[in-house]
Amino acid sequence: MKELKYLLKFYKKYKWRFLIGVIFVVVSNVFALYPAVFTRKAFDTAKEAIELAQNNGNVDFESLTSTLLYFGLMLILFALLKGVFMFFMRQTIIVMSRLIEYDIKNEIYDHYQKLDRAFYKRNRTGDMMARISEDVSKVRMFLGPATMYPINMISLFALVMYNMFSINVKLSLYVLAPLPIMSISIFFISKIIHSKSERVQKQLSLLSTISQESFSGIRILKSFVIEKMNFTQFNSETNEYLKRNVSLAKTNAAFFPFMLLLIGLSTLLTIYIGGKEAIAGNITTGNIAEFIIYVNMLTWPMASIGWVTSIIQRAAASQKRINEFLKTKVEIHNDEFEEVEILGDISFENVSFKYPDSNVNALSNISFTIKNGASIAIVGRTGSGKSTIIQLLTGMYKSIEGVINIDDKPIESYNVRNLRSAISLVPQEALLFSDTISNNISFGTDKNTSQKEIENVAKKAAIHDNIMGFPKQYNTKIGERGVTLSGGQKQRISIARAFIKPSSILIFDDCLSAVDNETEETILKEIKKKNKEKTSIIISHRLSSIQHVDEIIVLENGKIIEKGTHEELMNNKKVYLDMYEQQLTAQ
Repeated sequence: MKELKYLLKFYKKYKWRFLIGVIFVVVSNVFALYPAVFTRKAFDTAKEAIELAQNNGNVDFESLTSTLLYFGLMLILFALLKGVFMFFMRQTIIVMSRLIEYDIKNEIYDHYQKLDRAFYKRNRTGDMMARISEDVSKVRMFLGPATMYPINMISLFALVMYNMFSINVKLSLYVLAPLPIMSISIFFISKIIHSKSERVQKQLSLLSTISQESFSGIRILKSFVIEKMNFTQFNSETNEYLKRNVSLAKTNAAFFPFMLLLIGLSTLLTIYIGGKEAIAGNITTGNIAEFIIYVNMLTWPMASIGWVTSIIQRAAASQKRINEFLKTKVEIHNDEFEEVEILGDISFENVSFKYPDSNVNALSNISFTIKNGASIAIVGRTGSGKSTIIQLLTGMYKSIEGVINIDDKPIESYNVRNLRSAISLVPQEALLFSDTISNNISFGTDKNTSQKEIENVAKKAAIHDNIMGFPKQYNTKIGERGVTLSGGQKQRISIARAFIKPSSILIFDDCLSAVDNETEETILKEIKKKNKEKTSIIISHRLSSIQHVDEIIVLENGKIIEKGTHEELMNNKKVYLDMYEQQLTAQ
């Protein structure tokens, strides 16, 4: 139960709803006792009438009928009252569990968004989705049914035991004798259920991951014609999930009949010992009927112990998985700093960086400066460290050595939200959302952005004419991750998104690779205009697109090997010239 201690704060939040729910449970159980009492009175009244008829043959049938009718009506009344309070009980405790489920999902989602880039590299999307959906659902079952039924059982058990012992202690002890066996059984079987529940949840997480990756990469699967192989793998994992679930179900299946057997044994003891006590004159036959009803009242609460135990064990396994993510620390937060205006002066001073998981040297002793409104290009072969510079500048990672300054202040002294809102980034992989083109372009800006503004930036990104060719134009819904668009169209929508965002720093991470030369020239002209008011950083493999910038930095193996304008680097006749001539020859 130690993993479930995390949920105590939610019980405190909804304490009044919970306490009122407990009161409703107790009240409904109080009303549940009266049918047994009136059944006993009905049996005893009927017995007295029979004995009276045997002795003198005079029986007032009208009085007997009215008395039994009264008892019958009281049975119906108290059954209705019990039902009403059971409804209130569910409206408080079960609804509370739904409210907590809502809070937990929001908390996990909020925490996911705060976590660093390294976290997403270490964890699979399917696993994260399983924890916020399947695992939270298992926890909700603990908060709802697994909370309500034990309270119901304890209160009912206390009330029934009080009534039973007040009638006959000997009979009560015999009836309750099987219960210690039940408690010991639960103790041992719960450990087995917990272990098997953890294995089921892990396998379910793996299935979610495989499904998510398959659906996201369906075009690759089809192009390599490996659907059958992929299905074989999925089928293998679903078989494993089936085996683990069946194993857990077998444990539960053995548990429930065992509980019912012990309850049945209590009923037999009630009839046998109760009959002997009635013959001895210690109790009435009505008391036997009353005890049988009490035993049957305890049947479901006691049998539910196994079910509740299973729910608790599943919830503990799920909460443990949730806690693992919630306890993950956010390395880059700096939310305590005040927001300030960022102009766009950037400087790297002897910056070095290793990726935390691979421990690979990505950057070594990097130094350069960009003045506000200036433009810089970073070029180099694949793996030279270009994108790493961008990730450090946007606060996705912390540098190991050196200082990164923006407006002569270390990047660590900025509020992270403030820093990232001052940067418009067009990533290497254009990621669009399953929404309208208009909403994708205005993503990250004020929702009141006018249609005219959206169309203006679309024209600057050379995508307006393409959009107008779609049947619904700017209201066209694009598929997940923009699958209904070409690579060049996705890149230009991403560029339009960057243009419309109010920011002081523009970053283009090799985002022109999928557009033709004419379109590229149109976009570059717009970038040149933006240079007058914004600091621009362009990463590109295509050297023809960076000749206009104020300075070009050439990277190799995480180090700066050349710096200068296009003309200066051409005159140096080193790596940059080799790269330029290779591209010129290819063209």
